[in-house]
Amino acid sequence: MDLLVISLLVRWILGWLLCFRLPRLPEAAADHPPSFSVLIPARNEEVSLPHLLAALEQQSLRPLEVIVIDDHSSDGTAACARQAGVQVLQPPALPAGWCGKTWALHHGSRSSRGELLVFLDADTEPGPAFLERIVAAQQRLGGLVSVQPFHRTEKAYEPLSLLFNLVGLMAVPLGERAQVAFGPAMATSRRDYEWVGGHAAVAGKVVEDWFLAHVYERAGLSVSAFIGQGQIAYRMYPGGLGDLVVGFDKNFATAAGEVRWRRMLAVLLWLSGLFWIAWALPASLLGWPLVGNPDPLLNLAIYAAYALQLLMLSRQVGRFSWINLVFPVPVLFFLAVFLLAIVNLERGSVSWKGRQFPTR
Repeated sequence: MDLLVISLLVRWILGWLLCFRLPRLPEAAADHPPSFSVLIPARNEEVSLPHLLAALEQQSLRPLEVIVIDDHSSDGTAACARQAGVQVLQPPALPAGWCGKTWALHHGSRSSRGELLVFLDADTEPGPAFLERIVAAQQRLGGLVSVQPFHRTEKAYEPLSLLFNLVGLMAVPLGERAQVAFGPAMATSRRDYEWVGGHAAVAGKVVEDWFLAHVYERAGLSVSAFIGQGQIAYRMYPGGLGDLVVGFDKNFATAAGEVRWRRMLAVLLWLSGLFWIAWALPASLLGWPLVGNPDPLLNLAIYAAYALQLLMLSRQVGRFSWINLVFPVPVLFFLAVFLLAIVNLERGSVSWKGRQFPTR
């Protein structure tokens, strides 16, 4: 076995190790739950919002209140919320130095009455026991508790997000001593939230959840993060391929620098194995110039090993169907968005939902 094959085997094993521990939100019931408010920031979410509000009606543990903060939508978001009978709040015009979501949640939290705050993105789809479980977890663990929803895909372009979902979870430790928070579903006590400064402490951050986790850490409060398989789901960027590109581009451009370098190095090593075999198999089959192993059968075996790994790991994270078998396609897509993120990072800004935000 030559050094290249050994190197690829090591990188393949590294992929398993990086996803060795993807803990789910514990299924414990809330013990004497406190009053809690559900806060939903929404900008042009008339399609997604009704599904979330209907799911909240089916919860085993009901909130004190549900507040939809309409972030100056140009569609029927506010009307959808009012029709569902929940409170609707529209914050003042967005001031300089704030992002739309942080400004919305800042005002939503100030208008709420619950002892505990649960933040849910408008496109999330919580199962019937989700609120009870996240409230129970926050009661037990304290600090900031968050959950990354299971990524549900429908249209043909959506599975292209495969690597973004996996890399986002590989790059940070999860569980009860996490170093990240997932903005789609978070819970915290009002006392802790106000003590750290709330969303005002991350006012200008596009990827506010990662930075809010650091604020809690610096205050000596715990940060816990889990995956939402079987408990909460969402569809990321159902508006089309353009939204998917811009959405992941902003995440790359604003949050990549927050990953610890050792973890980032491990993720890059694993990715390099994917990149190599994505090129090596077609090159060896077609007789193209290739630095490394020219044996098509061996390259096919390595390709199959990586495809199987992606299939097994991604099942915990989302539903990506056929894309695992032709993973060079999402590899190329990942590289393209990564390069675009570098351009936007150098340019100093990124566009999202009709607004420009700084990347520095």
